[in-house]
Amino acid sequence: MTPAAPEKRRAVLVCLSLAAAVLAVFWGASRCDFVNYDDPAYVTSNSDVQHGLTRAGFLWAFTTDAASNWHPLTWLSHMVDVDLYGMKPAGHHWSSVLLHAANSVLLFLILRAMTGALWRSALVAALFALHPLRVESVVWISERKDVLSGFLGLLAIWSYVRYADEFKVQSSKRKVFYAAALVFFALGLMAKPMLVTLPFVLLLLDYWPLRRVPPDFNRRAIVRLVVEKAPFFILTVVSSVITFVVQRRGGAVSPLAGLPLPARLGNAAVSYVRYLAKTFWPARLSVLYPHPGHWPPWEVAGAVVLLAALTVWVVWRGRAQPYLAVGWFWFVGMLAPAIGLVQVGIQSMADRYSYLPGVGLFIMTVWGAHELLPGRAAARWLWPAAGGLALAACAVLTPLQTRHWRNSETLFLHAVAVTESNYLAYNNLGFYLSNRGETEKSMRYYQRALEINPNYDEARNNLGFALAALGRFQEATNQYIKALSINPHLTEAHNNLGNALGNLGLADAAIHEYQAALAENPRHADAHNNYGIALAMRGRLDEAIEHFRLAVLYKENYASGHSDLGNALALKGDLAGAIQEYEICLKINPNDPQAHNNLANVLTQQGKLEEASRQYRIALELKPENPEAHFNLGCCLAKQNRRAEAEAEYLLALRQRPDYRQAQEQLQALRKER
Repeated sequence: MTPAAPEKRRAVLVCLSLAAAVLAVFWGASRCDFVNYDDPAYVTSNSDVQHGLTRAGFLWAFTTDAASNWHPLTWLSHMVDVDLYGMKPAGHHWSSVLLHAANSVLLFLILRAMTGALWRSALVAALFALHPLRVESVVWISERKDVLSGFLGLLAIWSYVRYADEFKVQSSKRKVFYAAALVFFALGLMAKPMLVTLPFVLLLLDYWPLRRVPPDFNRRAIVRLVVEKAPFFILTVVSSVITFVVQRRGGAVSPLAGLPLPARLGNAAVSYVRYLAKTFWPARLSVLYPHPGHWPPWEVAGAVVLLAALTVWVVWRGRAQPYLAVGWFWFVGMLAPAIGLVQVGIQSMADRYSYLPGVGLFIMTVWGAHELLPGRAAARWLWPAAGGLALAACAVLTPLQTRHWRNSETLFLHAVAVTESNYLAYNNLGFYLSNRGETEKSMRYYQRALEINPNYDEARNNLGFALAALGRFQEATNQYIKALSINPHLTEAHNNLGNALGNLGLADAAIHEYQAALAENPRHADAHNNYGIALAMRGRLDEAIEHFRLAVLYKENYASGHSDLGNALALKGDLAGAIQEYEICLKINPNDPQAHNNLANVLTQQGKLEEASRQYRIALELKPENPEAHFNLGCCLAKQNRRAEAEAEYLLALRQRPDYRQAQEQLQALRKER
């Protein structure tokens, strides 16, 4: 047995242990649902993703700026998940967990290959794998981009490390590894552009532990290393430009971007310190930390002094302990794209942004701890015990944090408990309750969000939707108009305002709003469907059918859209087409009494009276208080000469609606024929 054999066995054991630990600690993710924060845009309301991986979907992924990002590989990964698991969230979660497990193993292998330090590499990888800050990246389905870009970024680093090993790799193979590093970097940028600072990380690794930088810091050697990274830097520039353009066009560059530069610099300094604090004391973690606008001057000053002191210290110790400088600048550099100098979103910081940057802090801590007690007997048990204690704490805290992601209610209740003035969390709580039918309770949360931020357009829109659900259409209209005065491009508010105006009898104004919604988003399925209904009511059936078809194209499993398309086709006399649409509707939602009733109407027109009777009876089983279905069934039975049964149905229709004139007329006609 060669001396290296036991070391290899230990490395294999570490890899298996890391993977098993990730699966065990994140097991609870499989019991978490989709949440109503970004998941609709990425999966649950995204018809392109819900069609799975198709040629059209592939082309869409590379050409869309949906979700205000260009990350085609992220879209493709969600499409593959839909093909594998459908819309069951457990499978989508497992894909992310498995990617995170792979990332943890990759990180260990990279550090071991560079440093030869098996147990230190294992501890860094384990802290990365199990830390509570990882929960947001791993358990939030919309953050697939984090774990996927992390996987590709680590593959790029692994390939680069193989390329840099001049003594073990032949010259021809080195070129292959260099090309592989470049390709993996490009792919990583297509999963999440936050990876843009990876070339700087490669330069840091040249200094330590690869030691490709001469001890005298020879300028020519350093220039050679920088030039060597030129293709990587070109990709960084291209990705940065694309990202800025797409996010600005998509409206992701927040209104907070209007803050003066000193305020944004202040938030960056404070956020760096907060990331440090949450890495070493991961308490009060939240899906969103609202941006305060301006931090108190004393907090900003304190953060700047601390960051400057740490930077001076690691540079001073750079020659003796190079891992300190590498770890620190890894952390600072990889966080830079998301630190808020260009404000995207309304957050001041986010746990997910620490996914790869946090590795730098773990390198500093583990390698520094190893050197604190060199050669002393206490070091043999003290630091393994400290490392084990830290991992045990992570193994307890991470599942507890995962539980907060069980559903939107648990997630945002926790957010409002651990943060202040979190208007987005209150709004999303209201949205979750509204979808559960708890309309009046949801309104309290919307109103709380608006108390904190009266200019929060989405809360205005959602409050209007809740008021409309209660039949208070004028009040709803007022809220939609306020929302649109804040954000004229809010598609949902245009669509909802159209519905409210239609209910107030203002058909022309309603049509104008549907047109405005479609001008903002030509793929908005609900706006197409609502516009189709308005057109059909005016007798413009051909135009209505066109919009209904677009509605069901852009929204997967759109039961009501198929039903409305069936109604329009029936009015056009296309009975076979109408039946097909009703059947699709009922396949999606078998418990739709109106669709059963409408299908029966068409079957009656075709003379298929037995089938029609069966559909009417199903409609009445689902909704017994349904005078229209009783009347229609009565007419169908009368055509079959089943007079007594028909009379009973007319009587039931009149009992439920005493002023039902057609039922009275048919009943009288039936009795005259006796």
